[in-house]
Amino acid sequence: MNKKLAILFLGATLLVGAAPVGAQGNQPDKSQADFSQKILVEEWKAPASGSTEEKIWSYLNAQGESLNIAGEAQDQLRITKKLVDPKTGTQHYRLQQYIKGIPVYGAEQTVHLDAKGDISSYLGSIVTNNTESLESLPKLSSADAISIANADAEKKIGKLGEPQKTPTATLYYYPLDGVTHLVYFTEVNVLEPKPLRTHYFIDATSGDVVQKYDLLEEVAATGTGVLGDSKTFEATFASGAYTLKDATRGNGIHTFSANNSSSLPGTVVKSTTTNFTDRAAVDAHAYASKVYDYYFNKFGRNSLDGNGFLIKSTVHYGYNYSNAFWNGVQIVYGDGNSTTYYPFSADLDVVGHELTHGLTEFTANLNYYGESGAINESISDIFGNNIQKKNWLLGDDLHRQGKAIRSLQNPTLYNQPDHYSNRYTGSSDNGGVHINSGINNKVFYLLSEGGTHYNVNVNAIGREAAAAIFYHALVYYLTPTSNFSALRAAAIQSAKDLYGANSFQVASVTSAYQAVGVN
Repeated sequence: MNKKLAILFLGATLLVGAAPVGAQGNQPDKSQADFSQKILVEEWKAPASGSTEEKIWSYLNAQGESLNIAGEAQDQLRITKKLVDPKTGTQHYRLQQYIKGIPVYGAEQTVHLDAKGDISSYLGSIVTNNTESLESLPKLSSADAISIANADAEKKIGKLGEPQKTPTATLYYYPLDGVTHLVYFTEVNVLEPKPLRTHYFIDATSGDVVQKYDLLEEVAATGTGVLGDSKTFEATFASGAYTLKDATRGNGIHTFSANNSSSLPGTVVKSTTTNFTDRAAVDAHAYASKVYDYYFNKFGRNSLDGNGFLIKSTVHYGYNYSNAFWNGVQIVYGDGNSTTYYPFSADLDVVGHELTHGLTEFTANLNYYGESGAINESISDIFGNNIQKKNWLLGDDLHRQGKAIRSLQNPTLYNQPDHYSNRYTGSSDNGGVHINSGINNKVFYLLSEGGTHYNVNVNAIGREAAAAIFYHALVYYLTPTSNFSALRAAAIQSAKDLYGANSFQVASVTSAYQAVGVN
């Protein structure tokens, strides 16, 4: 019997295996939080007087009933961020819902003003569960929650090594299955005894694990040497040696070697001359620079966080480790084992994909489960592919025989759906985050190249315009719990911001989502 091997990017790693396209599977064994997306797209004439913030509160109070806001909006919501797009003159505000002074996890909203200062749209979630009887004083401390999460993780992988991020536990309300829980949100992020990054929601009263999900999944693959192409990049000379430290981009791009250990970041890669012979390190360093340059030159973004975030890469992680991952701090590459795959820094698609996960964490911070997780993966696919622009494949430089991991042009070639009606709804793959990313990947291809899909014609707007729309949607519109419908609305609004309400780009975005069945 022939078997097909499908490899899918999982958050910060690679995942082997996928459910069949269109398979419904078992219902998820992980409960999903109760977030109902509200989308309002209409021009609301703001009062002539008053500050922008006052206009936003007036708008939200006027729309309160339709947005499920009971009482005064400013008593429940807080403005957390303001962004102004210098190209369009539009303003974009991000808000957070609070109950009894405690933030509601995932209950974020974005409100948008056009260049005239009028409200143009709203996207987001408001939790409307009965809040009067909610407990607001935790019985556990944040340290207790961290200990509970660590103990649970140790049951899975054994005694934990040093954390890669200093553990914190933040108090939230978390709505799940009709009940709003007072929880601590925390993360377990270690490399030993094996890489693990898990988000935990710990009941602040009982100590129960309300929900958890992994952002990394370790799997086996195989690799061989890098491709042998020549590259030019920035290095630093200090103390008699050249090091892979680029000081010309943001706060720097630094490349390290773990020397086949699991210690991060490892030692910085050095050479006695300006010629570096560590091929995996050369690829990691040069490609990280390309990713930085792409976002800076196209969108004016200074690194992943917009403020010069230091990009760290580590090669030669572990021994025969055939994977790559973003751990919330840096990107890490294994060497493979000389059979099927090259060292994982050898593919610009992979580097761009993983670093874009970092950008997503700093912007919409899309939850890594279900539809929001599939959007997260699709965004990384889109930009990982668009940095190189040589074809519509993901990961084709990784495989020594030229095979690929995914196709944006034809997702079904790699066991992904290309229409919402065929989406996977089982519990595997964090609710289909990699499998269902094919739906929005197809949207990007249709926007870029045009075509007819499921009897819907889409006019091409080109790669650059399509990428600009998705970047704008990610940075200004999407929230952690955005689903495919919210993404559609965000993309349409972004096209209006960038190209005008009556532009052919808006019409093409609308048609593209119709073609994949997202309404």
